[in-house]
Amino acid sequence: MENQVKILKALADETRLLIVEFLKGTEKCVYEITPVTGKSQPTVSQHLKTLREAGIIKFRKGPVRAPGIFEFKEGVKEDEKYCYYYSINDEKIFEMLKILKEIAKRD
Repeated sequence: MENQVKILKALADETRLLIVEFLKGTEKCVYEITPVTGKSQPTVSQHLKTLREAGIIKFRKGPVRAPGIFEFKEGVKEDEKYCYYYSINDEKIFEMLKILKEIAKRD
């Protein structure tokens, strides 16, 4: 039951719900997620950490897909230019969210 509570607590935030919906069916770099939320990058990172610790999302470190988008400090080596990519750990989460939306509409 502890994991269930952790998942529900992680989803009990509008920003985190927005992030989960944004990640539906795709993998996104943290720099792609941040503008969608309207929050600062450190704030988004905290939300991502909460979702990750609840097992809702997973991440991997990888090369920047579109290098021209980001400006790195002068002197940063090519192998140091990377991004953390986030994706949904289990697509069943969207089934749960769909049911939740149906229940919420009953009021």
